[in-house]
Amino acid sequence: MNEIIKSLYERKSIRAFSIKNITDEEKNLIIDAAIQAPTAGNQVLYTILDIEEQSIKEALAVSCDNQPFIAKAPLVLLFLADCRRWLDCYEAAGVNPRKPGLGDLMLACEDALIAAQNSVVAAHSLGIGSCYIGDILENKEKVTDLLNLDKYVFPAILLVYGYPSEQQKNRKKPGRFDRKYIVRKNRYSRLSESELRDMFYKNGPDEEFDFESYISAFCRRKYMSDFSLEMTRSVSEYLENFKDD
Repeated sequence: MNEIIKSLYERKSIRAFSIKNITDEEKNLIIDAAIQAPTAGNQVLYTILDIEEQSIKEALAVSCDNQPFIAKAPLVLLFLADCRRWLDCYEAAGVNPRKPGLGDLMLACEDALIAAQNSVVAAHSLGIGSCYIGDILENKEKVTDLLNLDKYVFPAILLVYGYPSEQQKNRKKPGRFDRKYIVRKNRYSRLSESELRDMFYKNGPDEEFDFESYISAFCRRKYMSDFSLEMTRSVSEYLENFKDD
């Protein structure tokens, strides 16, 4: 296993940071690595917000489901799916373009997320931990006002970075589902109930694991939670700007 693949296996989310700061040189390396990511038609359909103001970090920590570690992170980057920049270019050139649609937004989100993952890999190579914050999709009105977001700019993903604390360094990375449940050949097919149950057994059947209890609790805690429902509401509001009139 080469060093790049090894690092992908080792990387885990970090939510507690040491007092060691991230230097400007390290931050620039992380951001520049992000910008080297593949992008649709070399359009770079994203903008990266480098959040330095502590008051904004604290506001994001509250709006993103009350997660205080966001405000404590030495580096906070928000990757925005940006459909405004090229629209402004077209208009500056005297072109009469159509308004951005859902297809444009999806393409911009792909660009933003690929760039974000580049930054995560680069940070890990420097010994710097990171954590994706999907909750940036909550509280659309507050986030829009806080960050002055244009109607055609969508907050695709928030990332926080920092040198991990000793506890986080030693914390075991959660396991992943086996490849056979994730990879399908040529065409999509649903997993059978038997496969779904087996998917949760890492090393054969576990008498202590109760599938029904675990899935019921997970559904309540995640899928049916207030933050998940709020995220759906907020995203629906964002999407209104990209729908056909």
